[in-house]
Amino acid sequence: MSTTARNAIVEHTLPNGLRIVCEVLPNVQSAAAAFWAHTGSRDEAPDEHGVSHFLEHMCFKGTAKRDWHAINVRFDELGSIYNAYTSRERTIYYGWLPAARIAEQIELLADMMRPALPPEEFETERKVILEEIAMTADSFEHNVWDALHKACFDGHPLGHEILGEKETIERLPRETMVAYHRRRYAPDNVTLVVCGHVEPEAVFAAAGRCCGDWQPAGTQTHDPDPPELPRGRFKRVLERFTQQSLVRIAPSVPEGSEQAETVQVFQSIFGGANSRCFWNIVQKGLATDAGALWIGYRDCGLLAMYADGDPARCEAMLEALDAEIREVMRQGVSDEEVQRVRNRRRTQIAQEAENPRTRLMQIIDDLEALGYVRSPEQRLAAIEQVTPKSVRAYLERCPLDDGLLLSCGPRDWPADATAI
Repeated sequence: MSTTARNAIVEHTLPNGLRIVCEVLPNVQSAAAAFWAHTGSRDEAPDEHGVSHFLEHMCFKGTAKRDWHAINVRFDELGSIYNAYTSRERTIYYGWLPAARIAEQIELLADMMRPALPPEEFETERKVILEEIAMTADSFEHNVWDALHKACFDGHPLGHEILGEKETIERLPRETMVAYHRRRYAPDNVTLVVCGHVEPEAVFAAAGRCCGDWQPAGTQTHDPDPPELPRGRFKRVLERFTQQSLVRIAPSVPEGSEQAETVQVFQSIFGGANSRCFWNIVQKGLATDAGALWIGYRDCGLLAMYADGDPARCEAMLEALDAEIREVMRQGVSDEEVQRVRNRRRTQIAQEAENPRTRLMQIIDDLEALGYVRSPEQRLAAIEQVTPKSVRAYLERCPLDDGLLLSCGPRDWPADATAI
């Protein structure tokens, strides 16, 4: 192992367009690798809804070299901690294991990126996906999340359900998945990210052996810009649940914005651990839960501020939430509040940077949002730039009272809200 400096970022692109980003962490004994397909539910055509997530499942179900059983056994033989997930904008497959076996991990993941999509497994997994869709109907949190995206992005691909709909999954042909895979998993739309106690040249060589014969599919396209956030009131009546969720949703910045760190700090001050919402709403017994969540996408963002509790107390919960919004819009935040959150963020970033698996996700987040990788020191420096003044600038750019209200739960409230 050469004495490469900590957090040395080395990149290489194969002739077919596959980008490889490697970070060397010489003081750890493990390594993590991830294939990041730049695709998700927002990249699906209407008749493809759910294909991204379905394909993620199928990548574990067999290749030209291995069946599903051999894939799972091989992960265990390597001693890998592994997983995959699909979001609206990305699909990730990763494995974390002893550094000496990183080339073998790359080979296994690369093999999975070219699935055979065996017809019998396709039909079996279709049933699994349909069962997942049915199970989400029993999740209150999932219903709220889905209603939020439907209210904010009606008619836009960001409003798609990641799992797809029962109807689209039931009639999705295998040929549609084959075409989607060819188009969206082309090497010019995939990045291999490796992090840990590795030799970059060995990583590049392994990638060349495993992925060099992948065929490009042409220029990738993305959907149009999302619509303006609508105004007004929306509701989803969910009679089978016993709690009500009220959500104020305001426009925010996209994930790559220069104000991204500021909005994350503000989110924590307003609605995180030991936040204003916790002390002034939850601890006063006005709601069972209250907080804030920044939702950042590549070209837009939302800030969701919520209160959950007894459906009979919707009016009181909303007044308490609105009171906190009015107060922070009027007075801003204090130096002490910003400092406490900065302290927690420092610890979080330091811990993530010391673990190849979590550092891998930091790298992917940076590449997706910014197009380049920040060192932990650069991430810490960005936190130090957050001040009450920068929070005030964010609130002036993205007023919290300039959005919509969403109500989800058994109570049909407000009466004048649009049902979704």
